Amino acid sequence: MRIVSLLPSATEIICELGLGDQLVGVTHECDHPAFVRGLPRVTQTLIPHDSSSREIDTLVREQLKTKQALYSLDMPVLEQLQPDLIVTQALCDVCAVAESEVSAAACRLTSLPKVVNLEPSRLSQVFDSLNIVGQAAGVEDRASEAVARLQARVDAVQRRSAGISNPARVVLLEWIDPPFSSGHWSPELVRMAGGVELIGQEAQPSRTIAWNDLVEANPDVLVIACCGFNVERTRQDLPILAANPGFDDLACVRSGRVYLIDGNSYFSRPGPRLVDGLEILAHALHPQVHPLPGGLPAALQVCQGAYPA
Repeated sequence: MRIVSLLPSATEIICELGLGDQLVGVTHECDHPAFVRGLPRVTQTLIPHDSSSREIDTLVREQLKTKQALYSLDMPVLEQLQPDLIVTQALCDVCAVAESEVSAAACRLTSLPKVVNLEPSRLSQVFDSLNIVGQAAGVEDRASEAVARLQARVDAVQRRSAGISNPARVVLLEWIDPPFSSGHWSPELVRMAGGVELIGQEAQPSRTIAWNDLVEANPDVLVIACCGFNVERTRQDLPILAANPGFDDLACVRSGRVYLIDGNSYFSRPGPRLVDGLEILAHALHPQVHPLPGGLPAALQVCQGAYPA
């Protein structure tokens, strides 16, 4: 089977199922596992690579008004690949190729590929996605085994969290300029890790918040996992966050409990590495309860005063 993935999380799911050798095309954003960087790219983006967070937000909002996606298919490449299976999504209106464009492209290909749309909003639905892809690719047993492995790790975190008498009061931001609360699976991960998300709602979209919303919540722990950004890129926006009135008075800032996590790898993508994100988050919130598994990076703790202008 020749498989094309139209979103990074699908690429990671495909590889988790041991189908990496059947993957023939990926998006311009796919970077994990490392070997996929050498595969043909079947998408392109309208976002300039050097855009600021505010510029990206503005461009996204403009595209939402026109109901157009920020990404488009490279049809000549797709026609060369002639896939049997295309895995895409219908969850986010702008973060992947539009569903209508994918359907139209599939009809034009002589290979007449099957198109699988993934639309998870909770962690359990992410696990369902593995089973859906496994069924489409004829590897149902592998999918069941992968889900069982991931669920066992989640269960271990939840068992430890059950003994926590004082859950951490948390706000998880997935964007800084402007600030966005977390949504979909992220507040659920906070709960599983032994925290209470004060603004974001489980299985609901992330949303823009006013700075005063964060001030009023006054979290004991602030976790920043910017959508599509790694830790270093997120650090570049910390001065923007720190410039807001009352920032230094927040409980999380006074206690030095502001953490940065690679959102691109561990929170933005509804794939297997959300479980890594859960384990990293749990260790940050309750390090005495939740050990950090080997091979995973600890959340970066940002001490008070470490916000360069």
